[in-house]
Amino acid sequence: MVGGHIRSGDRAGEIGNVVIDTRTLQPGDFFVALRGARLDAHAFVAEAFQKGAIGAIVERGRGAGRAAIIEVDDTTRALQGLARAVRKASGTRVIAITGSAGKTTTKEAIAEFLSGRFRVVRNKGNLNNHIGLPLSLLQLRERPDVAVMELGMSHAGEISTLVAIAEPETRVWTNVGDAHIGFFASPDAIADAKAEILERADRQHVLVCNADDPRVTARVGTFVGRTLTFGTSDRATVRARDVESLGIDGMRARVVTPAGERQIHTPLLGRGNLSNVLAATAVAVDLGTPLDDIVGAAARLKAAHRRGAVRRLRGGIVLIDDSYNSSPAALAAALDVVARETRASRKVGVLGEMIELGDHSLALHRESGRAAAAAGLRLLFAIGGEPARALADAAIEAGMPVSAVWYAEKSELATREVTAAIHAGDLVLVKGSRGTRTDVVADAVAAEFA
Repeated sequence: MVGGHIRSGDRAGEIGNVVIDTRTLQPGDFFVALRGARLDAHAFVAEAFQKGAIGAIVERGRGAGRAAIIEVDDTTRALQGLARAVRKASGTRVIAITGSAGKTTTKEAIAEFLSGRFRVVRNKGNLNNHIGLPLSLLQLRERPDVAVMELGMSHAGEISTLVAIAEPETRVWTNVGDAHIGFFASPDAIADAKAEILERADRQHVLVCNADDPRVTARVGTFVGRTLTFGTSDRATVRARDVESLGIDGMRARVVTPAGERQIHTPLLGRGNLSNVLAATAVAVDLGTPLDDIVGAAARLKAAHRRGAVRRLRGGIVLIDDSYNSSPAALAAALDVVARETRASRKVGVLGEMIELGDHSLALHRESGRAAAAAGLRLLFAIGGEPARALADAAIEAGMPVSAVWYAEKSELATREVTAAIHAGDLVLVKGSRGTRTDVVADAVAAEFA
C-alpha cells in the first residue's frame, strides 16, 4: 500500500488509528513521520514508541533501532497511498466537494440528508488537503456506505492530487470565487484549478454543479459521466423558485427536483447557503433520499462552528459569528444577509482583513468597504493591516460618518471598543480571515452579553 518495506516488527500486528501527531497518539496507534516545511516528525518517532505506538512509517535509513518500522521513500506519499488503498478496499461511495465557498456547509448538509438511509462519514474539521484528506479517508476502514469529503486547495494541481487519492463516484462543484486569488492570475485561473474535480471520471460517475455560475458551466462539458445541476436557473436539475430571505431566520424557497417539489426552509443564512442546500438536495435525490426526509433535515441544519452561526444574546443582541474565514465574495454574501434583516435597531460590522488576495488586495478591500456602507451598517470596525484600513476608508467615502468607522491593527486591540459600542437590539456581524483572529472579538461579544 505504501511502497515501502518492513525493516523490523511483527507483520501481523493489528494497528489502531493512523496518526501524524504524537500529542493525539494512543497506545496501539500507528505513527507516520511526515517531513514538513517547518517540522520534521522523525524527531518524534522515539516519543511515539514511548507512548505505545505499535509501529511507524519513516523515510529510508531513518528507522534504525526502532521496534516496528516500515521504511519508504516519501512518508507523505506513503500516507496518501495507504488512504487510497483503504478507499479502494472499502466499497464505500465517495462524494467529493470543491468550490471557492460553501464546501463545509455543503458537506455537512449532504451528510445530514443521507444519514437517514446510509452510514455516513465525513472530513473531521478542516482535514481537506493533501494530508488531511488521507487521514479522513482512513475512516473507511469501518466500511461506511458513504463518505462525504471536501477537497481544499490554494494552488493549481492540488485538486488533481486529491481526486487521485479519493477516486470519488460523485463530484460536487459549488462555485468559483475570489478566495486565494493572490496565488492565481485571475478568477478564470481559479476556475481551471477547480475544474480538476472533473478528472479521472468514468461514465458511471456523477457531477453535481452550479448552474448559476458561468465559470463552472463553461468547464463542465468535458465531464464524461452524468451531470446534474442546481441553482435558480430554469435549466437546473434541482432549482429554487419563490426564494425568500428571512434575515437571521434563514431562507425559504420552493425547490423543484426530478422526484417532485417541496417548500424547503433552512435556518442557514443567505442565498449562498441556499445554493449549498440545493447542491446537497441534488446529491440526496440522486441517491434515493425521499423529498420529505430532505425537507425535515434541511430545517434542522445548523451552521458549522464560526461559519455564520447565529447567537441570540442578552438585550436582544444578535451575533453572527462568521469568523472562521473570509473572502470578498463570502463577505458580500454575509453583508447581503445583514442588509435584508429589518428587525435590528442598529447593524454593526466587525470586518477583518482578508488574506491571500495578492495584488488584488487593496482594490477588493475597497470594494468590500463600499459594500459595508451599502448594507446599512451604523458602526464599522475594520481590523488588520493596510487592506483593512483601505476598507474603512472606502466605507467613509461611500457615506459612513467618520465617527462611525473605527480601525485597529489587531483583533485583541478591538475587543474593548466593540463591546463598549454595542447596544441592546444590535445585530453584530463578525467576519474575517483566520489569520486576523476576529474570533477573539466574537468570543468577547458573546461573553460580555451572555
